[in-house]
Amino acid sequence: MKRAAVFLDRDGVINRNVFNAATQAWESPLCAAEFELMPDAMKSLKALSDAGFLLFLVSNQPNYAKGKASLETLAAIHQKLLDNLSAASIAFSAFYYCLHHPQGIVAGYSRPCVCRKPSPYFLLQARDAFDIDMERSWMIGDRDADIACGSAAGVRTILVLNDAIDAATRSQSSVAANAYANGIVEATAIILHTLQN
Repeated sequence: MKRAAVFLDRDGVINRNVFNAATQAWESPLCAAEFELMPDAMKSLKALSDAGFLLFLVSNQPNYAKGKASLETLAAIHQKLLDNLSAASIAFSAFYYCLHHPQGIVAGYSRPCVCRKPSPYFLLQARDAFDIDMERSWMIGDRDADIACGSAAGVRTILVLNDAIDAATRSQSSVAANAYANGIVEATAIILHTLQN
C-alpha cells in the first residue's frame, strides 16, 4: 500500500532563517553555530512520523555556489540537524539538497539545474523510490518556490509565515497554497486534522 509523505523545506520551517546584513535578507545559516531550531520543531516532526507519514527534506542550498560557505560548512549544518533528529528519535526517509544556483560563482554549481525548487524533481524522485501517494501527501515551506514545487508534484501545500514571509508579503504571493500556518506546529496541526475527516 502506498504511503503518504510530508516534504519539508529546512530553513524557515525546521530551523530559523538568519538575517544576512550583507544582503539585507533572511537566509539560511552560514555556519553550524547559527543553526537554531524553530520552537517545537522536533515535537511536530515526531507527531507527523507517529501519524504514519514518511518525512523528506527538500531544500535549496545555494551558499556554496554563491561562494558564501564551504561544502564542509554545509555538511556541518546538516549534521547539526541530524543530531537533533537522532536525539528526538525521528527518522527521515531521505534528504534532498540542491546546491546549484544560476547566478553562482563556483564552477560546476553555477548553472540552471533540474533539481532546484520550484522544480518538483526531488518530490517526483521520492515518489518513485518510496511508492508515495502524492494525493495524500504535503509540502511545507516558507517561500513561493516551495509551494510551486509541491503543487507541480501533485501534493497539498502549506505556506508557513516567519521572518522571511509575513502576512503582508503573503497577500502578494503569486502562488496559492492550500493552507497557511504560523509555523511548523500549526502546519502539523492542519495536516493531522485532515486525517480525522
